[in-house]
Amino acid sequence: MSRHERCLPTDIDADTLSQRLTPHQISAGRRPWLLTRDFGLVWWSQLLSQVADGVSKLALLWFVYSVTGSPFKTTIIGVLQTVPPILFSPLIGVSVDRFPKKAILIGSDVARAILIGVIPCLISVERFTVESLYVLVFLNGIATAMFVPTLSSSVPFMVARPQFTAANALLQSTTSIGIIIGPALSGLGIAFSSSQDVLCINAVTYLASAACLIPIRVVSVPAVLRTDHPIKAVVRELMDGMRYAFAHRGILLVILMASLYTFAAGAFTTLFPVFGRKLLDLGPVEIGYLWSWLGVGLLAVSMGLIRLTTWEMPQRIVAISVSSIIGGAALCGLMWTKDLVAASLLVGIIGMGLGAWTPIAWGLIQEISPAHIVGRLMAIYTAIATAASMLGMTAIGWIIEASNEQMGLIGIGIVLFIMAAVAAWFREQVVKAH
Repeated sequence: MSRHERCLPTDIDADTLSQRLTPHQISAGRRPWLLTRDFGLVWWSQLLSQVADGVSKLALLWFVYSVTGSPFKTTIIGVLQTVPPILFSPLIGVSVDRFPKKAILIGSDVARAILIGVIPCLISVERFTVESLYVLVFLNGIATAMFVPTLSSSVPFMVARPQFTAANALLQSTTSIGIIIGPALSGLGIAFSSSQDVLCINAVTYLASAACLIPIRVVSVPAVLRTDHPIKAVVRELMDGMRYAFAHRGILLVILMASLYTFAAGAFTTLFPVFGRKLLDLGPVEIGYLWSWLGVGLLAVSMGLIRLTTWEMPQRIVAISVSSIIGGAALCGLMWTKDLVAASLLVGIIGMGLGAWTPIAWGLIQEISPAHIVGRLMAIYTAIATAASMLGMTAIGWIIEASNEQMGLIGIGIVLFIMAAVAAWFREQVVKAH
C-alpha cells in the first residue's frame, strides 16, 4: 500500500458475505420469507416508507390537479421528483459507496418526514400554494434520490447471491402494499379533510420507518481508500463507475430497458388521477381504491418472483418480455371501459405487467457488478431511468393536452410493447453468450 492510501472500514464484498454470516443469519437465509434479520428490519422499514409514499403521492397530485385543473401542471410534481437523481447522481453514487448505508437510509426517511409532513403543518392554508409545494417536492426528490440507490446497493450486504432476486421481490412487495394501502388512506383523508392535513399526519409514518432501521447491522471489512485531493478522488470514482456501466454490455442493456420501463411507468402513475377522473369520472376515494389495484398486481408478481429466484438469467429476461406485453395490452384495454370493476381488473393486470421489471433488473445489476461499485452503478441506472421517466411524463402529458386521455394510454402501451421486443432480443444475446 502506498503512502497515499489508507484502510478504512467499508461494506463487505458480496462474494464473501455468505462466508461471514452468523449461523443465525445463515439459517434465516434459507427461509423464503425475509431472508435475514437485518433484511427483515429493512423490509419493515420499507413497508412503512412505501405506505407513506403512497399517501403522499396521491395527496400531492390531487392538490395540484384540483387547484390548477391542468394535467400538464400535475406532471410537474413527477418531474420535480425525477430531476434530483439526474442532477446529483454523480455525488449520490460516490456517497453511497463511501458512506454508511444505514445512516443514509435513516437520514433520507427523516428528511422526507420533515419536508412532506412537518413543513406543510407549519404553513398556513393561505400560504400553502402550488408553488410552495413544488419547492418541497423538489427537496423531497433529493432525499428520495439518495434513498433508492442506497437501498438497492445494500442488498448484496444483507443476503447471499442466490437470494438477490428474492430480496428485490420482497422489497417490491412493500411497494405493492404501499400502493394498496397508501392511496386508499390518502383518498379517504382528502375526502374527509384536506390534502394538507393528510401530508401532516403522514410524517409519523416516515419517522417510524427510520426507527426500524436503527437496530440493523452492516458487516464491514477493511478496504483501500485513497487520500489524495477529495475532488480528484470523487471524479476518479465516478469515472470508474461510468466506465464499467457503459463498457459492460449487460449493464448497458439493462439501463436502456430501464429507460423504456420508466418512460411508461412514470407517465402512467403520475397521470393516474387524470385517467381516473377523465375516463371514469371518479373522485379521490374511488381513484385511491383503483390505484390500490395497481398494488395488488405488483404484489402478486412480487410473491411469484420470490419463488422463482433460482431462475437462470434467460428465463428471467423472458419474464420481463411477457409481462411487458401483458401490461401494454391491459393499458390499451383500459381506454374502452367505463365500468369500475372492469377498470380495477385491468389496473391489477397493468400492475402485474409492470411488476416483473425492478426485482429482476436490480438482481441482474447486483449479480454482474463488483459490490464496491454497486452504489455508483445504481445511481447511474437511476439517473438515466428517471430522465426517461421525466420525458415520459412530459410527453404523455403533452399528448393528453393536445389530444385526449385515450391517446396517452395508447402511447404508454406502445412503449411497453417496444420494451418487450428489446427484452426478447436481449435474451437471445444472453443465450448466444453462454
